[in-house]
Amino acid sequence: MKILLVGYGAMNARVARIAEERGHEITGIISQSDKTYPYPSVKVEDNWPVADVIIDFSHPDLSLPVISKEHAIPLVTATTGRKEEIMSELEAASTVKPVFFSANMSYGVHILTEIIKYSVPLLQNFDIELTEKHHRKKVDAPSGTLIKLYDAIKEQREQSYPVYDRTAKENSRTDEEIGINVVRGGTIVGEHEVLFAGHDETIQIIHRAQSKDIFASGSIDVAEQLVTKKPGYYTFDNL
Repeated sequence: MKILLVGYGAMNARVARIAEERGHEITGIISQSDKTYPYPSVKVEDNWPVADVIIDFSHPDLSLPVISKEHAIPLVTATTGRKEEIMSELEAASTVKPVFFSANMSYGVHILTEIIKYSVPLLQNFDIELTEKHHRKKVDAPSGTLIKLYDAIKEQREQSYPVYDRTAKENSRTDEEIGINVVRGGTIVGEHEVLFAGHDETIQIIHRAQSKDIFASGSIDVAEQLVTKKPGYYTFDNL
């Protein structure tokens, strides 16, 4: 499989290494920078190298032009930030090529989301708190994954609303609140916790990423399947 990368940060460097270990070829990098990369680099407006699939772990400023450009190459997008814009552009692009989007390329996180969807209706009288932890250099907060988990809760408990800062609150907690807590420090790869707090008992569901390689491997797993699909919008739910 010939892979074209969007950006070449820490994640796509891992994608390149793991892809080559699995017998795939990196044909180039789409970048806005004039840096020197270990693979041929092109701008969005240039002619791109031949590729079977594009894998994108970059920034919305680069992702959005790549998605909207006229081409028929299957596209795996894992960029977080400006989610609604990215999803809208992917919906439009899905008419001519298969596209995949997930805020988190870990299959374990996908299963965590499914567990939450199952659990919320069974725990209607429990308060819910969400906590995510990441390394000190992560920019967006809360993470795209935590937003994905909140959306799964909201789907099952419609009256819910997020609370990001309790220091400004004057009243005690309400039944509808979903607490959103963010921790940044050190080299934490990624940890997401859902706490169900009831009367005299709690249930915690936690996913811990022990290496960023799980996200890179997940994107390649997805790409290997996406290249066989018809044009359409794909997620872990329907791939």
